[in-house]
Amino acid sequence: MKIVRKSNIFFVALAVVVTSSTRSDAASIAAEVFVSVPDQELALIDRAKLIARYPISTSKFGLGDGTGTYRTPLGILFVSGKFGDNLPPGAVIKSRVATGEIVDPNAPGRDAIVSRVIWLRGKEGQNRGAHDRCIYIHGTPEERRIGKPVSFGCIRMRSKDVIALYDLLHIGMHVTISTKRISDLLPPEEPSLVARTD
Repeated sequence: MKIVRKSNIFFVALAVVVTSSTRSDAASIAAEVFVSVPDQELALIDRAKLIARYPISTSKFGLGDGTGTYRTPLGILFVSGKFGDNLPPGAVIKSRVATGEIVDPNAPGRDAIVSRVIWLRGKEGQNRGAHDRCIYIHGTPEERRIGKPVSFGCIRMRSKDVIALYDLLHIGMHVTISTKRISDLLPPEEPSLVARTD
């Protein structure tokens, strides 16, 4: 009887260790993504604290959500799906399925969706069509163009960045695409003890 009790305690302790180690890889339930069109950057923010910041590209056709357009929608959306678990960087994804092809960064003449796909669904009237328009956060082989608005509506990222972000996001996480700057959202930094003169 004592042996069974000890083994149960061991398995419970092991389960707690495994669960807590996998949860530490993802951002907290309070975290959200902010995409700044003027900055051409994406930030992961958790309780007004900057967790990560990446250069991105929004649409070269401007902002909006009209059917048949290639614009980037504004407003609050959420992560409705994630595709590309464990794919290598540069793996081509078509219709949210890996094709088996791998494209090198900045390969000439290639403008594929690569590495990871984070599918967005709109929460507001101004972005209601985003899901049906297949607005994604995804990797691109055209990494030299990141930082400028060059996409066809999606949020493009470098492969290493979208893989890192993918592992931090969860289904249902809010994604706000805005004309505000990231610095406008963050509280001003408090002076350190070294910088104080009083």
